[in-house]
Amino acid sequence: MKRGWMCALIWLVLAVPGMAAAQAGGEQGDARGLAEAIVIDVDGAIGPATSAYVERAIDEAQDRGARLLVLRMDTPGGLDTSMRAIVKAITSSYVPVVCYVAPSGARAASAGTYILYACHVAAMAPGTNLGAATPVELGGLPSGTPEKSQPKDAAEDAPSDESAPKSSGDAKKDKLVNDAVAYIRSLAQMRGRNAEWAEEAVREAASLPAEDAVRLGVADLVAPDLDALLAMIDGRVVKTASGEVVLDTDGLVLVEIAPDWHSRLLSIISNPNIA
Repeated sequence: MKRGWMCALIWLVLAVPGMAAAQAGGEQGDARGLAEAIVIDVDGAIGPATSAYVERAIDEAQDRGARLLVLRMDTPGGLDTSMRAIVKAITSSYVPVVCYVAPSGARAASAGTYILYACHVAAMAPGTNLGAATPVELGGLPSGTPEKSQPKDAAEDAPSDESAPKSSGDAKKDKLVNDAVAYIRSLAQMRGRNAEWAEEAVREAASLPAEDAVRLGVADLVAPDLDALLAMIDGRVVKTASGEVVLDTDGLVLVEIAPDWHSRLLSIISNPNIA
């Protein structure tokens, strides 16, 4: 009799953890079956680590069958090559990508403005801003020789062409700026956003607060938090690399993906300010 009770006790000790593990596994399986929105933080200067992080997140979102990827952004800008790599990844993504400039006090300056223009949905939290997208080289804009002053009568007689691109007298700077203008205008046309203001952001380093960005057709909406953002974009139609997609954001499970140690280390050593 005692032996029977002992066997029963041993069976319970062995079986209960297995049952709990099976139940936990079932719950995880149910969670994996729920529709997901991947969320990543693009925080700080844009560099090679940032582009690798965003590209990995897009790949994972596509592999998991996520309905949405949210780039929660707060950046002063960064490297042109890394920004363009991120833009290419976004424009070739089958999963809709939302740029969300947040939290309040955050910004999408310089390279961040191009990324916002490239995303399928552009959202901002209250108290955020974007712009100042004039391209610069490390150490500042390329310097050139000052323009030689013309004699007064020659300057008055010289014909003017209002439609001609503005020239600074520095060929290298003009090349950088004109290329950046063409690039951001193409992104604006792709997403149906304000191309004229985008050019001002490049040529004149113009900036906008969130509410004005929406009013001028630069951003799509102002949302105080992620839950409000998902509610506001539900049913919106966007065009991804696979065609038009109707956003179904009701009840999405938010899954945050943090950068791994390799990305964090690369972020430190490749920071444009440190370079």
